[in-house]
Amino acid sequence: MENENTNGLDLNINWFPGHMAKTRRMIQENLSKVDLAIELRDARIVSGSANPEIDRLTASKPRLVLASKSSLADPEITKKWEEYYKSIGQKIIFYDIQTGENLKQISKAAYDLCSDKIDKWQEKGMEGRQLKAMVLGIPNVGKSSLINKLAQGKKAKVEDRPGVTRDKQWVTTNIGLTLLDMPGVLWPKFEDKIVAENLALTGAIKDNVFDVESLSFILCSRLAYLYPQKLIERYKLSPEDIEDKEGWEIAERIGKKRGFIISKGEIDFDRTSKMLLDEYRGGKLGRISLERPQ
Repeated sequence: MENENTNGLDLNINWFPGHMAKTRRMIQENLSKVDLAIELRDARIVSGSANPEIDRLTASKPRLVLASKSSLADPEITKKWEEYYKSIGQKIIFYDIQTGENLKQISKAAYDLCSDKIDKWQEKGMEGRQLKAMVLGIPNVGKSSLINKLAQGKKAKVEDRPGVTRDKQWVTTNIGLTLLDMPGVLWPKFEDKIVAENLALTGAIKDNVFDVESLSFILCSRLAYLYPQKLIERYKLSPEDIEDKEGWEIAERIGKKRGFIISKGEIDFDRTSKMLLDEYRGGKLGRISLERPQ
């Protein structure tokens, strides 16, 4: 990606919350109680939202990978991701709570992964036993929302900010799965700056961890490279407003177009930055994927 940001995030700050270390211990302590792990990722950043800690912690269990919020992701890029995972022999289900897309595939995929165990249960006369699955993923990826949908009722606490689910919750569904909802967990150190930025842009990392203005400048640079036309159309810009411009310059033009002006004609960057992040995360700029398969 030829996306160069002069307004990078400070990745050296001590941001890793204590409850995430507690969650890792909770995963290890409860893994023996489940038959498989269901890992949720964000369809907009399929690779970057894959927590390497989950690979390590769940290595002894079958794992089903789901990519949430597919209605916010670029459908053409999603197809490329599906082709990529198929080429390396991995199954991934892109689903969306709002549209119901592919939700019916989840139960069958889980039972296919655990077919050997189910055969053994049947040999022992244990018909109708539900599979138990641990639901894992980064913060704010939609674990509780998925569980509530599958349970056809509000069973797990849901809130649109990372780190809300702090304790484990067992929820029974009507699709043959009993789900253990775990708090969202990130990893202590990001080796890749772009991965950290994309996690922050999609809301997996709380906005109070990084400078919101810098984050919005990164978003403008990223979108100017990947989806320039969406920026132009949403904010009534001209190609010259974004071509060869820094992220802060694009944000400045957007703030001016929106009338976010403070004293002496200066742009209210705080208001502009919050608006940009809210509109991107809410899908108002259209369906946008920040990653492509290599």
